Amino acid sequence: AVVLEAQTGRVLYAVNEMQTLPMASTTKIMTALVALENADLSDIVTTGDNAYGVPGTSIYLQKGEQLTLEQMLYGLMLASGNDAAVAIAEHVGGSVSGFCDMMNARARQIGCENTHFVTPHGLPAQQHYTTAYDLALIAREAVSHDQFVSLCSASSYTVGATNLHDSRSLKNTNAF
Repeated sequence: AVVLEAQTGRVLYAVNEMQTLPMASTTKIMTALVALENADLSDIVTTGDNAYGVPGTSIYLQKGEQLTLEQMLYGLMLASGNDAAVAIAEHVGGSVSGFCDMMNARARQIGCENTHFVTPHGLPAQQHYTTAYDLALIAREAVSHDQFVSLCSASSYTVGATNLHDSRSLKNTNAF
C-alpha cells in the first residue's frame, strides 16, 4: 500500500510499496491515460475480432461495432470493459502489443521502475505486474487530466445506439 500527496508526490504512508504484484483492472488506469494522450475522443473505434468476447467484465461489444473513443473509455472505466480495453488498444496502438509498448514507455516516463504491461485490461498474464508505489505514480498522473477525472467520477453513462447495438446504460462499478 502507498498513499501519495497528489501535488508533490510525497509518500504519506507505505507498506511493502515496492513488492511486485499482478495489477488486475487497475491496468485500465494506464489504458485510459495512454488513450487520452494519444487519440481524440471523437475518433471512431471499430471492435475487431480480438476485442469481441474477451473474458471477464464486458460492455458486450459486437464484431464490427463502432463507438467513439469517448464511449469506449466510459465502457472501460465505468463498467471495467475488457472488450473496450482491447478495442481501444488496437485503435490507438495498432495492436495490443503495440499499445502495451506505449503503456510501458509512458510508465517509464512517469518514473515507474517496477511495472510491466502485457495487456490493456489486466486479466492474469505472466510479466504483467506493478507495485503499489508505481500504481500510485500512474494514478497521480491520470488524475492530473480533467477528462480522466470526468470519466471515473461519472456514476453512469448512456452509450447511444450504434451500428450494431441498441443504446446501453453503463453504471460505475466503483462504489466510491
